[in-house]
Formats: sequence, C-alpha cells, structure tokens
Amino acid sequence: QVQLVESGGGMVQAGGSLRLSCAASGNIRSINAAGWYRQAPGKQRELVAAITSGGSRNYADSVKGRFAISRDNAKNMVYLQMNSLKVEDTAVYYCNADATRADLHFGTFNYWGQGTQVTVSL
Repeated sequence: QVQLVESGGGMVQAGGSLRLSCAASGNIRSINAAGWYRQAPGKQRELVAAITSGGSRNYADSVKGRFAISRDNAKNMVYLQMNSLKVEDTAVYYCNADATRADLHFGTFNYWGQGTQVTVSL
C-alpha cells in the first residue's frame, strides 16, 4: 500500500505563511500528478494547486500569486508554500497523488492523505 501524510498545518495570522508537506511512503515507485485540495466547514472540497509529473503547475484563481506547489521526485514529496494567507484560506488541506507501486508492474493508483488543518486568524 501507499500512504500520503501531510504536515505543516497550524494557526497563523492573516498575512503570514505556512509550508505544507506531503510525504509518500510504503510500496511507492513514483508520484505522477499530484495536487493539494482544501475543504472548509460547510463547503465542498476544492482543488487549490496541482503539479504534473513534468512539473507543470495550475492554481485556483483564489490562490494565484500567493501559493506555490512544488515536488521532490527523489524523496516522493510534494509541497505547498502558502504566503499572504487570508482568513478565507482556513480549511483542512489534503494531499492527493497518482502513484505507481513498487510491488506492481503496471497501474497508477490515486491516493489521499488524511488532511492537515490550516487556520488563519485576523
């Protein structure tokens, strides 16, 4: 199996920064596409940022210019740098990835992390 574990969440004042990390472990060979999603109370889960295996990035309009997604293929890590945080960024942030498994010769599988809380206060 493959596990994704997020870290780096917490409480920060508006205007501050946080860096989220997503570590993939288990029977993983490589991460293909990956993304960060968030879900605020009473709202649907939404895509915040995504990165392809080739490094192409996409962002939700609400975070463009403030958030940056990156990856370290050697470490099977995905990151989300969040700057100029706003109160409306408060949510549980989830890592999602398409990954290949070391114990299987073919196939790509989708995985979710358990989420990390980000709370931005005035």
